[in-house]
Amino acid sequence: MKKYSAILVDDEFSALQNLHNKVVKVGNQVTVIATFQEPKEAIASIIENAPDIVFLDIQMPGMTGFELLQHIPTLTSQVIFSTAYNEYALEALKNNAVDYVLKPVDTDELKKALDKAIDNIEKKAADSNTNLVELLNKIIDRDHKLKVPTQKGISFIPQEEVIHLEGYDGYTKIHLMDGKILTSSYNLGKFSDYLDDYFFKCHKSHIVNIKAVRAFENEGYVVLGENYRVPITKTYKKAFLDLFK
Repeated sequence: MKKYSAILVDDEFSALQNLHNKVVKVGNQVTVIATFQEPKEAIASIIENAPDIVFLDIQMPGMTGFELLQHIPTLTSQVIFSTAYNEYALEALKNNAVDYVLKPVDTDELKKALDKAIDNIEKKAADSNTNLVELLNKIIDRDHKLKVPTQKGISFIPQEEVIHLEGYDGYTKIHLMDGKILTSSYNLGKFSDYLDDYFFKCHKSHIVNIKAVRAFENEGYVVLGENYRVPITKTYKKAFLDLFK
């Protein structure tokens, strides 16, 4: 009988131990080669070992399961998410060659998820995992929301509430209408692909909500709301002004 390797990632020790015990119990074809509570340590091991299956907790402090996947240059593993929350987006993931189990993990559900993962491996369907985050963005985009990974988890923000996206040092600041600012480890380009048509890139580091524009200043600034100024470069000036013809 062919054996398949697995790595388990969960920041909670008890949940990790429980999952490990159940995988050993029901996955007679699966060998757990490593378990991790620290996402960064898990990344290095996944890259080095390229396991057949990765069990991945979604909500972890410092780095979500979705963010962890962004650090894997070429993901060949089948991913099974584990979560305490039956979020609506997960059902779409379930239908796209990945799966999830709810905590506390049910033995029967775990076996189904493992069987599906092994079936995908045998069908060489591992490449279906390469666009997990893109898939999630498409799911959320149907409701015109941005998926914003933060240190606390993932925020789902209605796009009309976003006034300005600002890129800096590989991160992105999301400025909201109510004055709040969210910071994500995603770069600005990650968000630009999923923004509605009323967003305009006015600078290599700035994207603005056209609906929030109040003025254009010849000095090279776009004014949003109450004296909130964002720089605009000459490259984008004509295209910007053409929007208001």
